[in-house]
Amino acid sequence: MVLRRRTVLLLTLATMDAVGGFCVAAPNPVKAGLAQENQPASQSAGTKLVGTVKAIAGNAVTLAPDSGSGITVLVQDSTRMVRTAPGQTSLKDATPIKLQDLQVGDRILVRGQPSADAKSLVASAVIVMKRSDIEQKQQAERADWQKRGVGGLVSAVDAGSGTITISTMAMGTVNKLAIHISKDTVIRRYAPESVKFDDAKPGTLDQIKPGDQLRARGSRSADGSEFAAEEIISGWFRNIAGTVASVDASQNTVNVMDAITKKPVSVKVGGDSQMRKLPPMMAQGIAMRLKGGPAGVPPTGGGTGGSASSASQPGGGAPPSDAGGSRPGGGRDFQQMLNRLPALTLADLQKGDAVMIVATQGTATGGVTAITLLSGVEPILTSSSSATQATLLSSWSLGAPGGEAAAQ
Repeated sequence: MVLRRRTVLLLTLATMDAVGGFCVAAPNPVKAGLAQENQPASQSAGTKLVGTVKAIAGNAVTLAPDSGSGITVLVQDSTRMVRTAPGQTSLKDATPIKLQDLQVGDRILVRGQPSADAKSLVASAVIVMKRSDIEQKQQAERADWQKRGVGGLVSAVDAGSGTITISTMAMGTVNKLAIHISKDTVIRRYAPESVKFDDAKPGTLDQIKPGDQLRARGSRSADGSEFAAEEIISGWFRNIAGTVASVDASQNTVNVMDAITKKPVSVKVGGDSQMRKLPPMMAQGIAMRLKGGPAGVPPTGGGTGGSASSASQPGGGAPPSDAGGSRPGGGRDFQQMLNRLPALTLADLQKGDAVMIVATQGTATGGVTAITLLSGVEPILTSSSSATQATLLSSWSLGAPGGEAAAQ
C-alpha cells in the first residue's frame, strides 16, 4: 500500500526540517519534535506556535496550530518574515517575504507576544514554508518510496548484525529479503490505533518482532536478496480471513466471521482504508501460484477493466504506493497489482463474501480499523495457509500521501 506519508516536517525557531514520510500518508507537516515548541499562548510570554494558515484579512492571519485552538496572528511592519524550503536545516538560505506573499494552506512557525486572553498573538518573527513547496517535496518522496521501497512481513530480527529478514510476495511467490540497518537508518513505529504515517513515533530495532509488517526505503543489492535501509517504518497489524456476516453502511463497518478464531470481528472502514476486489481469473492464478502450480496470473492491471489510484496515506498515512516494483528475477509486487484494481465499496460487499483484511490492533472494548480489505479471495483462502495470507497483504498503504492528506 502506499504509505501516504505526509512528510513529517520539524519546525523549530532555527529550522524547518522535513524528516520523512508522505501523506503516505503525505505526512502531516510538522508533527514530531514540536510538542515542546508548540505551547498554548497562555503558557509563555515568548510563545512559539506551528500550524497552518486558514485565513488572511489585512494584517490578521488565522492560524490553526498543530495542537490547541485557533489563534489570530497579528503581523506588524516590524515583524520579520522569511521563507524556507522543506528539508533545510538552517535559515542560512531563507529569503525575506512580505505578508502579501502568504497564502491559505502555508505552514508557518510564529514567535511573538500573546494577548491576555490568549486569543491573539503579535508576531515578532514568522518562518514560512509554502504549501506548494511542501506538496512538491511530498510528491518527490512518494515517488522515491515507490521506486526504492520494499515491504513485507518480518520473519526474523538479528539485533547483533542489524539485520531484519522479511517475507515479500511477488505474484504468488514468497521471497526472503535481508534488510540491513545502520547507525544512520531512520526507524519509526506506527501507533497501535493509527495507520497514519504522521502518528508514527521514533522507534528502535528492538521494538521490531517477527510477525510485524515493515516497509523500508533504500537500495537493493544486485542479486535482489539484500537491502540497505535508509528509513524503515514498522508496526504490528492484525490479519483477518473469513466471510462477511453483515454490513452496516451507516456505521461504516463490516462484521466478519474469522475463519481461524471462529469469532465475529467488527471492522471499521475509514477514509484511509484500501478496498479492492480480485477478478476471478486473477484470484485463481494467485491460488495456483501458492499451490506451486503454473502462473496463470494476468499482468498487473490486466483484465481488471481500469485502474484505481492508491488509497489514501499509512498515512497519512504513511508513510508511497508500494514497495519494490519489479524485482530482479521476480514478478511485479503484489501490492502494485492491488493498487491497479478497481476500488470496492461497502455497498459492494454481500453476506457470505470471502475477505482478507489487514487491520489495526484494535482495543479490548472496540473493533479494528481496516488498512486493506480484499474480496474475491475464495480460491486463495482454500489454497494457502494463514501465514501465506498474511505475507500476501503485508505491504500496505498506510497513511500514504493523500491519505491523511498528504499532509503527513
